[in-house]
Amino acid sequence: MSTHNDFPDTSGAGSTLSLSTRREFLATLVSCSGTLALGWPAFAQAYGRPPSLQRQVMDLVKYMRSQGLIHPQEKTSWSVYDFTTRSKLVAVNEDIPRQAASMIKPFVAQAYFYKLEDSRGRLRYTEKTRETMKQMIRDSDNPATNRIISIVSRHERNRGARDVERVLKKNAPGIFRETRIVESIPANGRTYRNLASAHDYSRFLYALWHDRMPFTHELRELMSLPNDDRIRDGVESIPDGVKIYDKTGSTARLCGNMGIIEAPGWGGGYYPYTFVGIIERPSRAKYYKSWITRRSDAIRAVSALVYLDMKRRHWLL
Repeated sequence: MSTHNDFPDTSGAGSTLSLSTRREFLATLVSCSGTLALGWPAFAQAYGRPPSLQRQVMDLVKYMRSQGLIHPQEKTSWSVYDFTTRSKLVAVNEDIPRQAASMIKPFVAQAYFYKLEDSRGRLRYTEKTRETMKQMIRDSDNPATNRIISIVSRHERNRGARDVERVLKKNAPGIFRETRIVESIPANGRTYRNLASAHDYSRFLYALWHDRMPFTHELRELMSLPNDDRIRDGVESIPDGVKIYDKTGSTARLCGNMGIIEAPGWGGGYYPYTFVGIIERPSRAKYYKSWITRRSDAIRAVSALVYLDMKRRHWLL
């Protein structure tokens, strides 16, 4: 399997935390968030209302920066949309284009599905193509991604990866506003030039959930295949039964995850919401393994915080 991981960690200090230690780490981060540490009654008494989720996220990120878990030169973007209340709960640096890494792969799949819809039978979604899609989305396989890019390009203008962007903006310019797709993924996996904003991901996930693009059912199925994620995996506050549709992105300059969380409630209903978390640095991390592990856990901490807030709002399990 080929991924965006640039190089192994060769530092003696870069060992990963055990699962139990990481759970304690995440729990400590959430409990030390400025607003949660005060507690709901204390905060309400002091400020007259509970803190917004955006304020909670900003306080937690600030705390992680103070602890050196996110460095000063690293930039972050966060987005949360609640489908139940139809409200944007978090929008932090949401419109800033950032490196896309593997999070661009569902966009590549969607470009293919646009071409499939318009092909009038000239393009067929075969079992072999679906297997390539699974490798691209579930396994984050780079050669599989380049094969899909090549198919899209052959049926557009033969300009390579730029044709993927062209197809997306031709069909849904309101969704892919800050998206820039200019390169296929090189053999070493170091792709830094493709860009998208957290708002692009949020709009894409909204359209994916509401069937506002072709073949959304198939793409949701692909994005729900079991994989290692930073939204639910390793986050103790999120039950195992919660279903997610997601894609991660990982390079030595970016750690991210975007997805839809379909959370069950005590009343038997489901309360879906979107989550986008991106941490970007200006240069490649010297020790990839330790850097990506800590930034992944930072995203998990924010995801845990978001789920706890959604649990309070909707009586989630």
